[in-house]
This record gives sequence, structure tokens and C-alpha cells, in this order.
Amino acid sequence: MDLLNASMADMREAIIDKKIKCVEVSKFFLDRIDKLDKKLNSYITLNEKCLAEAARIDEKIQKSESVGLLAGIPFGIKDMLCTKDLKTTAGSKILDNFVPPYDSTVVARLKNAGAIVLGKLNQDEFAMGSSNETSFFGPCRNPWNLDCVPGGSSGGSAVAQAARLAAGTIGTDTGGSIRQPASFCGIVGVKPTYGRVSRYGIVAYASSLDQAGPMVSNVEDAALVLEVICGKDSKDSTTSQRAVPNFYKNLNSNIKGMKIGVLKEAMGSNGMNEDVALARDQAHEELKKMGAEIIEVSIPLTAQSIPMYYLIAASEASSNLARYDGVKYGFRKEFKNLEAMSLDDFYSETRGEGFGTEVKRRIIIGTYCLSSGYYDAFYNKASQVRRLLTQQYLEAFKKCDVILSPVTSAPAFKIGERVADPLAMYLNDIFTTSTNLAGLPGMSVPFRISKQGLPIGIQLTGGHFEEQSMLNVAAALEAVNGLKGVHPNV
Repeated sequence: MDLLNASMADMREAIIDKKIKCVEVSKFFLDRIDKLDKKLNSYITLNEKCLAEAARIDEKIQKSESVGLLAGIPFGIKDMLCTKDLKTTAGSKILDNFVPPYDSTVVARLKNAGAIVLGKLNQDEFAMGSSNETSFFGPCRNPWNLDCVPGGSSGGSAVAQAARLAAGTIGTDTGGSIRQPASFCGIVGVKPTYGRVSRYGIVAYASSLDQAGPMVSNVEDAALVLEVICGKDSKDSTTSQRAVPNFYKNLNSNIKGMKIGVLKEAMGSNGMNEDVALARDQAHEELKKMGAEIIEVSIPLTAQSIPMYYLIAASEASSNLARYDGVKYGFRKEFKNLEAMSLDDFYSETRGEGFGTEVKRRIIIGTYCLSSGYYDAFYNKASQVRRLLTQQYLEAFKKCDVILSPVTSAPAFKIGERVADPLAMYLNDIFTTSTNLAGLPGMSVPFRISKQGLPIGIQLTGGHFEEQSMLNVAAALEAVNGLKGVHPNV
């Protein structure tokens, strides 16, 4: 079996039909990790028990016992998601020694569906970054060009998937952290509607924005994984009670008659890479040929999405990261005379050494925004404008089924090129943050290769809980995907 190109459904069928053992599949990906990951740096921790877990799936199949939708499929998990008895660091020194006693709901659902966890994937520290350069464990490298970033914060997930160091991966998306690296690495990445997927057991960055989702090789695999991980969870009161559709079986690439919204604010070429603008325009033309109706929609407040996002996300991060104090778990700085220290000094020294520069920057910004006298001017005002942005999206979706736009203004940039300029890095999220602010589903689907040989994705955004429409348009675009059959040369 061609495991390098096989879909999850084909892989599962071969395992169930005993044409290949689950253990053999896991070994294939472990061998690729051993061979390639020294230069890619996508994994932080490998699961030493994964082959034993794969063997148990083989035993169940031998005994004709029922196995799940993802039986024997090896996954890499972003290190933001807790995994029982397997180190979970959030890419940070402050959690370098943290081993959770439980699984996040997403991981538990994958395991219940028969998936095998190969290991934990590299990321920007606490998911704060757009390039995977803020990780305590060093940057990942884009398999299409080792001198380029893979995007962030789910860089390890994108790299592992693009280089096929796993059959599927999971990322998290707070302001574009699934879609941007998916675009940079030429894979499919889906951020579901806020509330579709439980956040229980996911290390919190910005609680009103965070959402986990699949980062996979094709749209069918994305639909299959979504079916497994979505749904109400009693451990997360923000999860929706809506029934989870059969995304995989309902997948339909016939989009004739569908209305595709073209975002007016993303139509200008000012500051946009020529290849990205060309890919966007080609996507419009291809969808027209398939019978879709292209309609221009305007969401003016997307122009304010960056300041809105960074005010809200940094404020929530300031609150969420206050729990890392070196007392209960995680990194604690060694002191010669601990008894003589004040508690404030203990916290300050431990957090100062345990957190990286970008995390400290965002904590300081967020603490300032929440401080007395500034809450109404900053956090509260941003929250009010966020509501208006959501309303503008709701009005736009009265005219169209799905909105199409670029994912980023340019393909992957060079490692070190923007890390010293936070504003240039933040502006990289200009097309992705508004989706999180409005709680909408969004995804990146691979579409073209730039003149420099780097992937370019197309972003699709759906109405609340309209993942199926978004997936169907993605399946149509996938049929004319210029990356089909092309793999990074690593």
C-alpha cells in the first residue's frame, strides 16, 4: 500500500481487511520521523507506547471486535493538547516537565475512534506566534524550503503533515494558527465553528478564540476527522449541543448554483504578493467554471481585525497564563535561599525565566489592557467592535454560502526575517483573525505553487455551523489543485 499518498479511509480499509497491520503503518511513519525530522524539528516528544497501542488495534481486528472510524491511523498532536502520561509543553520552558494525568477531549475522541498517537508536535510558545520561531524547542523548518518558516503557531502539525511524518495531525487556531501554516506547507487545515470542538484539556491561550481542528492531506480526511472530534462535551460548557453532521458522506464537490462571496477588502493588490493575488483570481475563475455564482461582499471591520484581535487575545492570555507560577507544576527556578524570598520575587523570577520574549510581551500588553482605567478603553471597546464585526459577517452570509479570500498576503517567509519586528509578524494574520473574532468556521485548501516553489492556500469561511458548505467548496477547489501529487522534496 502507498502509505505516502493513501487517504485515511483507504488506510483504515486496508487495516480492517488485514491487508496491512496497524503496527506496520505506525512503523512506516516512525521510520520517516527518524529519517527526516532531525532537519525539520516537527516533533517535541514521541510516544514510546504507540506500537503497543497499534498492536492492540490489530488484536481487536483479529478477534473481529468493532473498531472506530480512525482505526490504526497514526496522528501527531500539537503540544497544546493534554495527553495522558505523555509530556505536554505548549512549546514553553515553563511546562518542559509537565506530564498530564488525563487526555484532552479531542485526544480522547481520537483514541476512542482507534487513532494512534505518534507524538507531540512543535509549536510557537503557548500558540503565540505566526512562524513557529517562538518555541522553546527551536523553530520548525518548512519542508518545501528549509530556509523558510512553516507558519504558526501550529507549525509542527503543518510540517509533519506536509512531510508525511503522520497520517493526520491536530492543530489549534486562535487567530489563524491552523490556516496560515496549512497554507505555507500545502496541506488542508480546518478551524471549526467556535463551540463545535471541546476545548477541555487544551492549554488555554485566549479562551473566547481558541479552537482545535484537523490538519491533513486532503478534504476527505478533514471531513472524517471533524466527525470524530466535534460534538457536545459536558466538560466544556461552551460546546454546542448541535448534532454533528456526517461530513464525510455528505461531501459533494458539485457546487453548481452555490453563491461564493468574494471579500471586497481582500481584493486590492496593495501589499499583496503577486502570486497570492493570482491564485485568488484563478480560484474565482475555476469556481465560475464549475457553475458557482461569484458575489462581492463587504465586511469593512475586517480592516480593524488585527488591533481588535491582539487586544482581546493578549488580555485573555494575561488572565490564563497567571496560573503558571512554579508552585503546583511546571518549571521552577532554583534558588539558593528560597526561604528569604518574597512570594512576588519568587513568581517574578520563575515566570521571567520560564516564559519566552513573545509570551512576556503579550502578557504585559494584556495586563495593561485589563488594568484599572484602561479596561473600558481597550478590552471592552474591542469586545464591542467584535460584536459589530460578527453582525457584518451575518449580513454578508445572507447573500452568499461561503466567503473566499487569501489566507495570507504572501507565501512562507525566511526564518529570522520578521521575528525581530512584532508588528510585521502580527500583520501576517490580517486575513485570518476576523474569522476567530466572529466564531466562524474557516479553512485553508492548497491551490497553487509560487514562482519560488512555495505553496499558496485559498481561505474559505462559512457561516456559523456551516462547515459542510465550506468543505464542499474546498473539495471542488481540490479537484483543480495545482499541488495535487506534488510533495516537498525532503
